[in-house]
Amino acid sequence: MIRPTRRAFVAGGLAMFAAPAASQHAHHGPMYERLNQPGRIEVPPIAQEQRMFDSIAPKAANQGRWIERAPLPLPRTEMAWAAERAGRLHLVGGYAEQRVDKPYHHVYDAASDRWMQAEDLPRGANHVGVAVLDGRLYALGGFLDQNRRPHAECFVYGAEGERWTPIAPMPQAAGAMACVAFGGNIHAIGGAMGDTAETRRSIERHLVYDPRENRWRNAAPLPTARDHIGIVAANGLIHAIGGRVDTFYTNSHFHHSYDPREDRWRMRNPFPTARSGHGATLYRGQIFCMGGEGSNRVYGQNEAYDIASDRWQAYAPMATPRHGMGAVTIGDAIYVAGGGPVMGGGVKSAVHEAFTLA
Repeated sequence: MIRPTRRAFVAGGLAMFAAPAASQHAHHGPMYERLNQPGRIEVPPIAQEQRMFDSIAPKAANQGRWIERAPLPLPRTEMAWAAERAGRLHLVGGYAEQRVDKPYHHVYDAASDRWMQAEDLPRGANHVGVAVLDGRLYALGGFLDQNRRPHAECFVYGAEGERWTPIAPMPQAAGAMACVAFGGNIHAIGGAMGDTAETRRSIERHLVYDPRENRWRNAAPLPTARDHIGIVAANGLIHAIGGRVDTFYTNSHFHHSYDPREDRWRMRNPFPTARSGHGATLYRGQIFCMGGEGSNRVYGQNEAYDIASDRWQAYAPMATPRHGMGAVTIGDAIYVAGGGPVMGGGVKSAVHEAFTLA
């Protein structure tokens, strides 16, 4: 059952975009919280030093704009991804309230600009892989410690009412995988494993879950092992964009596409800004990638890939650069919720902003 949160903002969806916010979050109070200390804070000064906005990609003629939306009920980060289901944004797991294994499941309704609380994940974790297929939300794996010690358990939400039920676990535990629904299956690509910071490493694994048989199989692995990847399915292909090789000190420009008919990966036009933990979503026929982190960097870059021309362009950067957030397309806007404003997972945010070309 989905329950409204105490905060409710009722309005008419994209009609709200006609009146831009006068100032960022001015009427919401502090939007941030430290991982190791309770209590809301203002954005840390170091966030201003780490923010990056400039892209090497050519600028699009219509830059679009960012608009403030209803903030998350509490600061969260390292959900790493979000999923859209029936016109609503779903965020599961992540860091919150001084823990890295929270089972939170928040749902945002774009039409009313309102957050609600749904049934918690059966097992709290961070960097949980999520995807929606046939109206059902899948939650796959994740880390039990801070970006390490993965588990293999998987769950589906919506198969038996508005609740979670277990499905076949992955053959091997992993977190920070890029997950996407495609061709009636769920693809879980890349990710990382390792129980300690010293043993943590990226993997090139490509698993495919068949919900009809409740079974996993292997597919062609990524050409280069990495995690925290942006992923989108479009025009008969899966696009895996950016990500890190073991650590954000070695972020990647790689952009590969996967053709299931050939079970083969191909190189595409590289990602203009190498980064990891960014959002990726299909909007107006293009793949938009926003945010992310690197070495002493938190990116606001918002770059879009035109599939037909194999070309990248730069759009209006994020108003509040973040990484490890959730990003989905609903209607004629991209919604980006939560995330970390500084490198690493030490600070969480309740910031929620939307991008539109309307």
